[in-house]
Order: sequence, then structure tokens, then C-alpha cells
Amino acid sequence: MENLLGRIVAGNVTDENETDYFVQVAGTTFRLSKSEIKKPLKTGASFRGFTYENEDHQMAMTRNAPDAQVDHYGWGTVVRNQRQLGVFVNIGLPDKDIVVSLDDLPDMMELWPQKGDRLLIALREDAKHRLWGVLADTDIYQAIAQPAKKDQQNANVTATVYQLKLVGTRVMTANYELGFIHPSEREREPRLGEEIHARVIGVHDEGTLNLSMKPRAYEAIDDDAAMLLASLQHSKEGHLEFSDKSSPAAIKAYFGISKGQFKRAIGHLLKARLITQHDGELWLVPADQAAAPADETTQSAD
Repeated sequence: MENLLGRIVAGNVTDENETDYFVQVAGTTFRLSKSEIKKPLKTGASFRGFTYENEDHQMAMTRNAPDAQVDHYGWGTVVRNQRQLGVFVNIGLPDKDIVVSLDDLPDMMELWPQKGDRLLIALREDAKHRLWGVLADTDIYQAIAQPAKKDQQNANVTATVYQLKLVGTRVMTANYELGFIHPSEREREPRLGEEIHARVIGVHDEGTLNLSMKPRAYEAIDDDAAMLLASLQHSKEGHLEFSDKSSPAAIKAYFGISKGQFKRAIGHLLKARLITQHDGELWLVPADQAAAPADETTQSAD
């Protein structure tokens, strides 16, 4: 049975029962569900299908071959994990999930893929004829990657994490572009296989992206700051006759918040470079004049 599992192979129908055909390949017999076959197969007929051992430890064959095969990579969805074994991945087989060994997963279990995460894997058959999932390495991702475009600066992207390193996190976007997230551009380290949402803070000449998982400055402000910003945006000529020197009573009457809350809101907006304060008034910084926030510097993916 060596070199039969996890591949598309050809065999001949040798028998059948009410639910299955039996296809023999190099002396090994595989079950083929009749529910997959529209036109009945005759004994002796040739059939090509994908072979595997199902969860009941039966040799099975399917015409609906998954993308992930021996020496062929495809995306699979994590369905569960098991501390002493690894993670189980659904690659599209009706009665079999593929295990990615804990030996190939991060040392910290909290960084293991969770249910719903995605992994790009191929299959390998071990000496006991068991199929295991093999994670795609950097070379595979580089081979399938598409170059990013220069006009993607500041764009939002969705990406899947494929490599965790001390220097940062490597991801592949939904459009198959390669991205890098420096530790300074995230609040936490994402899991292997996790789908993350990020923004482009740099586009390299070779077509890779620097990404940030941190919110934009205006997205990071609290409710009071957002209310103050909205007041400025709707004010005449983009300014208000208030400052951190205004009286608590005037602030409470106009904004409905305390002076302490007001001063904190001003501080957030000043730090975000969305407003200025001078001549006893608050002024909105025009969008085309706003300086880039400090967290929008780029880091090298090298």
C-alpha cells in the first residue's frame, strides 16, 4: 500500500454492495460511496479517485479530491485541537480530518490555531500509512504570492497568519500578497492560522507589505474625544471657542461632560494630530494637512 494514500490513483472495480463500490489499486481495496457516482459502475471498470483512510480506519476513495494532497498544497479549516497530538484540519473529505502534529506547531499552545482558523497544508504518509498535514513553508508562500501595488498605502486588508517569529508576524492577504507585522505594530501576537484585519503602512519595491494591526489615530480615540471631534467638524470654519482653560460650567453646559473628561479628550485629539489649540480656541486640522501619526512609520520585513 506504500505511496497510495493522499493521492489520485487509478484502480478497477472488483465488487459492490448496497452502499459502496470496491476499487482495487495495486492489491489494496478501497471503498467508494455510491452516492458520489451518477452512472453505475460495472465490475472491471476503471476508476480514478483520491485515496485515504477514513475515521473508521477503512480504506476509502472519493472522486471529490481535496486541494491538499501529497506534494500538493491546499487550504484547510481547523476544527479542533488536542494537546497531546496537534490540530485537526478539515480539507474537504466527508469522513476524515487531517492532523497537523504538535511538533510543527508553536511551543506556546495559546498560539496554536483555533477552530475556524485556516492553514495551508500538504499531506504526507508515514511508515504506518497514516496521513499527516504538513504546513507550507516560506518558499511555498513566496511561490504562490502576488505582488502588492504601490497605491495600497493605508488600505485595509484581511490576511491569514502563516509564520510566527520573534522579529514579527508573516501573513498572506486574501489577494495572496505577502505581509509583515512588526511587534510594535500589534497589541497582541496573533495565532498561527488566524485571520487578522490590518492596514498597509508600507509597500516594498519587491511587492511585499508592511502592516499594522493598531487602529488609526482617529479610530483609537474614546467616546468623549469622538464627540469633541464631531463638534469641531460641524462647527463654522472648524473651530470652537473652548480650550483647556475654559470654565467647568461652560464645558458642562455645551458638551455635557466634566472638565477632566474634556481635557482628556483634547489630549487624545492633540496626540492624534487631529486638532490644534491656540488663541484660546480649538481648531480642526484639515485632513490634507494632518501629519502622519507616529505609528505609521514602516519596519523592514527582512
